[in-house]
Amino acid sequence: MAKSDVLSQLGTGPASLPGTATYPSRREFLQQATWGFGMAALAVLLDQERAWSQEATAGGSIPADLRPRPGHFPPKATSVIMLMQVGGPSQIELFDPKPELQKRHGQVYQADVEVLQPGSESKKLMAGLFPFHHRGQCGMEISELLPHIGSIADEVCLVRSMYSDHNNHPQATRALLGGKIFPGRPSVGSWISYALGTENQNLPAYVVLRDPTGYNNGGTTMWENGWLPALFRGTEIQSRGAAVLDLHPAVALPDGMQQNTLEVLAGLNEEHRRLYPRESDLDARIRNYELAARMQLNAEKVLDISCESATTRRLYGLDDPVTENFGTRCLMARRLVESGVRFVQVLVPIAAGTNTWDHHEKLKSGLEAVCPQVDRPSAALILDLKRRGLLDTTIVLWTGEFGRLPISQHGNGRDHNRHAFSLILAGGGFKSGYVHGRTDELGYKAVEGRVSTPDLLATILNQLGLDHDRLKYRHQGREESLTDSAVTHARVVHELLDTPAGDPSRRA
Repeated sequence: MAKSDVLSQLGTGPASLPGTATYPSRREFLQQATWGFGMAALAVLLDQERAWSQEATAGGSIPADLRPRPGHFPPKATSVIMLMQVGGPSQIELFDPKPELQKRHGQVYQADVEVLQPGSESKKLMAGLFPFHHRGQCGMEISELLPHIGSIADEVCLVRSMYSDHNNHPQATRALLGGKIFPGRPSVGSWISYALGTENQNLPAYVVLRDPTGYNNGGTTMWENGWLPALFRGTEIQSRGAAVLDLHPAVALPDGMQQNTLEVLAGLNEEHRRLYPRESDLDARIRNYELAARMQLNAEKVLDISCESATTRRLYGLDDPVTENFGTRCLMARRLVESGVRFVQVLVPIAAGTNTWDHHEKLKSGLEAVCPQVDRPSAALILDLKRRGLLDTTIVLWTGEFGRLPISQHGNGRDHNRHAFSLILAGGGFKSGYVHGRTDELGYKAVEGRVSTPDLLATILNQLGLDHDRLKYRHQGREESLTDSAVTHARVVHELLDTPAGDPSRRA
């Protein structure tokens, strides 16, 4: 079928070919096409090198594409897997044992405390609900709720002195992911994709793996691109059923029709770029069509976990309905970074609610429900990366947006606490078998080795070869950055690093 025949089927004729008259609009073209976006994508028919060479790079700005780019200095890590524990896990029950709190259970807390919601007015201290055990050769104390994470204590860096700027979920999540509490800022995954691109042009730079049954609290705001070009937004990939939607046509196409159609669409895309060079959202959509077509060639192979060995599948808990959900996505995350994806965000299951760790009541039963879902797969991911030689270059971050108070709420829960929470890091040059920082004797505030959320982001960027003060994007007349250190005073926490990257003259 000739290109003129394709155009005639769309309500146009040969006069619509390049150089003779106007094109049909992209909207008209796609509305009348009957195949999926994957088949309608531009794919390898574009001369990508030529397109890249024409990107505007005036003023030293980073091109709006996903080519792999060097950072500011040699990196220790090349990718990040973020295991996002939405809702605020209780550090007192999981990572930060407090013997004094056990002794003072039921007493009234005399100091001032920030309380958000009713039920905590009595300010009665509540002891930790689960015992801790020394784990690994390092002797790290970890709750019995996390036996699998405890079994890899010698591989992780436990930070007990985190703190945030806000006590509400949306603001604290934005601070963790975007450096500040304000909406509309790019997430850390978008910044990293913008700075470094991706090592695999057939896959997105930034992938999101959420619970297939729904969204966590915050929804898609957790992977938005903000005012960075839309190309750097997180791409959702399914972890149940077809991993990538619309990769195949709904009906069989006549011989030659796909290629002819793609050639026409290539012309439409180029015309659109010429007419609207600053429309990043629409240009990103064009690029997504192109990416979708390239993904036809290898994405399904990368995301197909059925080819994994029975041993690996058991390691991640895919044989257990309790761990299958999160385990599947952790295994997919490993396959994605193994294939060159730069940043993978894995969201906690939502079986217990969209704020999975938000236990204002029934803390004990809530933790007993969620911990088994994430413990085994989280540890499996770190073990699997290590045995494949990927842990040295992959940062694994397990964190929530804040912690919980040492006082009880409704007698059996805990309210939000921005002043203290714990997280774990593994790989990418972070120390292993190491505990950093300390909270006060009751676990209310970080008091030693304090690490803010912007500090954490600056340190992750550092290990990827990026200077958080030099990574900028001009927006509304201001040079924006992820950490905005002039305001947040963000610093690289070199105490966490076994093999730090960066300029030694800048180290604290």
